[in-house]
Formats: sequence, structure tokens, C-alpha cells
Amino acid sequence: MESVINNLASPVVLAFVLGIVAKLIKSDLDFPRPLYQSISIYLLLAIGLKGGVELSKTPFSEFLGPASATLFLGVLTPLIAFAILRYVGKFDITNASGIAAHYGSVSVVTFIAAISYVQALGLEPEGFLPTLVAILEVPGIVVALLIPILIEKKKGTLKKAMHEVLTGSSIVLLVGGLIIGFVVGPTKFESVELFFVGGFQGALFLFLLELGMITASRLRDLKKVGAFLVGFGILVPILHGFLAVIIGMWAGLSVAGATVFAAMVSSGSYIAAPAAVRIALPKANPTLYLTSSLGITFPFNIALGIPLYYIIANWFGG
Repeated sequence: MESVINNLASPVVLAFVLGIVAKLIKSDLDFPRPLYQSISIYLLLAIGLKGGVELSKTPFSEFLGPASATLFLGVLTPLIAFAILRYVGKFDITNASGIAAHYGSVSVVTFIAAISYVQALGLEPEGFLPTLVAILEVPGIVVALLIPILIEKKKGTLKKAMHEVLTGSSIVLLVGGLIIGFVVGPTKFESVELFFVGGFQGALFLFLLELGMITASRLRDLKKVGAFLVGFGILVPILHGFLAVIIGMWAGLSVAGATVFAAMVSSGSYIAAPAAVRIALPKANPTLYLTSSLGITFPFNIALGIPLYYIIANWFGG
């Protein structure tokens, strides 16, 4: 309970809450689009650079297990989500696949918030975790989008959708930053470290403020998605997070690393997945997949999910 309270009182969570409140009271607070894009670029590059530097110092044998676990969960989680949506929630194949794609991929901001959370506790997760974010981004989307093609035996636009994902700004910046950080190493990284590390928390604060306002704009859709999807958006991430803790620790992650890993696996994408689903599954309802991932799962993970995954990880490995 103490970890939950500490998380709720953290600057980034309170910034997120402030964004929601500002929208609900109809404040004229607004982020200029260029500023929002600039902060996004900064955060993704900072994550990639730091992860690449840490990866350059990590023996391959330590990285292989967690990378394999990430690929495995990237395939498993969209299948779990689809099965629940299709056979319990009675969603049609198209919408079940569209929503499942979001829960097979990853929310980079949830990952960043989880890193901040464990560091605030005085813990340091494995430095190669940003590489796992890049690995997790794509497989779940591919698996989910293949489902209607295989079941209905229809030709899909998977190739075009995957091009959208792989060339999207989030992947380009994250993978590009990882490569640059890996190549330059810790010594040469010192020349830009102050900018990309020192200002990170302040940029994250502003980004969560904006995301709070975006999330608030989706809250009105909760009545449209129904009680089942609200429950799905909370319970399925807990299930995915629990599996991630068990498998992550089995693969060699620390308590801090397993907590962040669980936050990654349990999160719902709202950048890469919507772009891919829009192309491959144009008949999928955006109200369903955007409200579930951004309006339900994201605030749950930011406020309660991350400390819950820490409790689970600490229980198993503490």
C-alpha cells in the first residue's frame, strides 16, 4: 500500500492528474503541437541513447534470456487478449484483433513512468530494457493483424501496416538512439549526457501533463465501450503483468527490472498500434481500441498498475 501511495504522490502521476483535471474543468490550457512533438522526440531519443550505452556494457549472455522472453510474450499476449475479447466478450473478429494488437504492443510512456518509479525507490533496473521495448513494439501487432487473415482467409494489407509501424517515428527514434548509444559507448556519450539525462524528468512531467488532457478527452467514451471493455482494460493488463514478472525473473531480471518489464508487457500501445490497425483493419472501431488502451489501461497502469507489479515482483524475488 505504501508503494501505491508513493506512486500517486510522484510528480509525473500528479502531472497526469493535473492534465485530466484541466480538461474536465474546461480550462484553456493547451499544448502547441510542435512542443508536444519536440518533447516526444526528446524522450524517445533519450531512452534509446541511454539504453544503447548500457547495452554496449552488457554481456550478450545476460541479454539473451530477457530478449527471448520479450519475443515470447510479444506473441502470447495478443493471443490471450484476442481469445478473451472474442470468446468471453463476444466481440467480432475484426474488433477483437484490433484491440488485441494494442495489448500485444507497448506504451513507451508507461515504460518511462515505470523506470522513474523504481528509481524513486532507490532501485536501478537493467540498462538494456529500452532494447526490449523496441523488440516488443512489433511482434504483438503482427500476430494480432494476422488473426483475421488466417481465420477468414482474406488477403490483408499487413505489408503496408508493418511498413507504417517499422518506419514510424517512435521506432526510428528508439532504435536509432539505441544504435547511436551502442556505437558511441559511455565515454563519448558524456558530451550529451547532461542534456539527455539531466532534463529527462522535467520533459516527462510536461509530457504526462499533455497525456492527461488527451486521456480526459477519451473518458466520455467509457459509456460507449461498455462495462466488459472497462474490466478488460484493467484485468488483462494485471494478467499480462503477472506473467511478465514470472517469466522476466525466470529469464534473469532483477526485482526492479521485472517491475519495469511487467509495466511494458501489460501496457497498451496508442501510437504504433493505432496506425497499423487503421491501415490493416479499417473496419475496426477506433472508439473501442483507443478508449481501452488510452482511456482505461494507461491511467490504470500509471496510477496503480506499476506499484502493483512491483509488489508482485518483490513478493516473488524480494
